[in-house]
Amino acid sequence: MIDMALLREHPEKFGQLIKRKSPDFDIKKLLELDVKVRDVKALVEALRQKKNDLASQAKSGVTSELREASIAVGKDLKAQEQEQEQIEKAFKEIALSCPNIPFEDVPLGDKEENVVVREYGVKPTFSFPIKNHLELGEQNKWFNLEAATKMAASNFIFYQGEAVKMMYGLAMFMLKNNSRQGFEPVIPPYVANEETLTVSGNFPKFKEEVFSVPEDNLYLIPTSEVCLANLYRDEIIAGTDLPLKMTSWTSCFRREAGNYGKIERGLIRIHQFEKVELFAISRPEKSEETLEEMVDCAETILKKLGLHYRVSLLAAQDCSFQSAKTYDIEVWLPGQNRYYEVSSASNCTDFQSRRGKIRYRDSQDEKTQLVHTLNASSLALPRLMVALMETYQQADGTIALPEVLKNEMF
Repeated sequence: MIDMALLREHPEKFGQLIKRKSPDFDIKKLLELDVKVRDVKALVEALRQKKNDLASQAKSGVTSELREASIAVGKDLKAQEQEQEQIEKAFKEIALSCPNIPFEDVPLGDKEENVVVREYGVKPTFSFPIKNHLELGEQNKWFNLEAATKMAASNFIFYQGEAVKMMYGLAMFMLKNNSRQGFEPVIPPYVANEETLTVSGNFPKFKEEVFSVPEDNLYLIPTSEVCLANLYRDEIIAGTDLPLKMTSWTSCFRREAGNYGKIERGLIRIHQFEKVELFAISRPEKSEETLEEMVDCAETILKKLGLHYRVSLLAAQDCSFQSAKTYDIEVWLPGQNRYYEVSSASNCTDFQSRRGKIRYRDSQDEKTQLVHTLNASSLALPRLMVALMETYQQADGTIALPEVLKNEMF
């Protein structure tokens, strides 16, 4: 949720920034309802005060005039309270659908305007016809798509053999790397309630993209960010404890798979995938610095694995709903002949903390302030597995993984 005070004070400036991200968002309606909410709230408070004043006067004796005035005020108050409830509901609905305000240095436009800020390494070359990860996986018996479809549905994966060892090895490799860089390992629940998903910014806008467990009013998490953004909900953090940095390894569940055609078969886009996440809670003035640290942390993994990748600053319309600024790390997949995102690192500023009332202060005498929250994939394991399989394939179809990873595999 954005800071309405900023929009009220500078409607043109911040309205234009919001339009950069969501051209169709109705800023005028949001501002109109904001005024109505404050007006009806003031009126209700005035009527309550008037009712209290009449009650005080009645202590000296009830007259017919006082009785009639009290009845009239009571009717007005009830009507205005109902009006307040309806207006606040309408305001909350549109306010929760308003995206975070992008930073001014975020490029205009959609993904075509993303800016590559740096590259690492070079695209691998091969002296033999290469295979994609589906062909390699079938030859090496690393995963079974047909079995997963029979057990669950299409776009799920059944891993087996060396693929399982590789998955666990990658996760351990990442967690060790992240821990060395100051991120505390945590394991959150794999399910979340509606309030948790609202605070993280997934609800109400993306409710249809989440798998639900309706009989328990719970939802499978699309990313561990959802839970980590709620760890300090409704709490005040000591300023001396900031920044708080966490890393987690979870399965993630998303409905989005299955609509992208043959180009994204196999492990590229699936309903359930493993991901190691980075999450940070920062002072506002330190959040941009923290974002760069998180990107560097994720890059370190790819460098150690010897993979070619690039880092892109996303244009406003390609940023996530919650984000004010996002970098994507895209690894080169030789078998697909294109880059694919394996990490998305975002500064969500106070968007989530405002929803979750997550604050900090340096002393008991100071006024509390909202923290900034940040998240980054570190990394999405299936796509990273694709990159490793396709990059390190041999002429005979075997895969010669880098030693640094083999040392982590059981």
